[in-house]
Amino acid sequence: MWILFAFGSALFAGATAVLAKIGVKKEDSMLATAIRTVIILIFSWLMVFIVGSWDTILSINPKSYVFLILSGLATGASWLCYFKALQLGDVNKVTPIDKFSTVLTMIMAFIILGEPITLAKSIGITSIALGTYLMVANKKMQQEQSTAGTAGSAWLIYAILSAVFASLTAILAKIGIVGIESNLGTAIRTVVVLIMAWLMVFITNKHGEIKEIDRKSWIFLCLSA
Repeated sequence: MWILFAFGSALFAGATAVLAKIGVKKEDSMLATAIRTVIILIFSWLMVFIVGSWDTILSINPKSYVFLILSGLATGASWLCYFKALQLGDVNKVTPIDKFSTVLTMIMAFIILGEPITLAKSIGITSIALGTYLMVANKKMQQEQSTAGTAGSAWLIYAILSAVFASLTAILAKIGIVGIESNLGTAIRTVVVLIMAWLMVFITNKHGEIKEIDRKSWIFLCLSA
């Protein structure tokens, strides 16, 4: 069953990247992330009430709360970096680097959680790393970076940061959701992301731009969420 959920995750993640690219094309990526988080928060808590796990929130131990909050902060940082990268770069370049978080997560799981890395996993890690390199580090991209300068490679920095924070998210969440219903864990983390995202919007004084978002951007931001 977990394989079906994993494939579903991959499917919706792909749709998210394409829809979000359209949604953040004209808008500030930080504001777009904050708006999407509102919709995700509603959806996640709706799932909590559907599965009936909301009444277990008081039984969560302090350690789980700490790691869920840390995971939420890592998620927020990952999302902010990811959608900034999408705004600056192409989807087919940003997404492979972001998904390199799979390799980082497996390495962190070995170091922090003590999960074994078998021969099969080693081959998988090497294949993913090689595949990411082949998809991104081509001559065309190198030429673009050499002519565009620092601005041309800014998306790469954000994409790498997105992958790093996504890896931290997975490790921290793994520790935090032990003994907690997964939908409830996601909903709690999303509250943290929402606070973080809107805090960044107000700090950067981008909240006034919400009135300038056109209908098309609204639609695609909602669909990506």
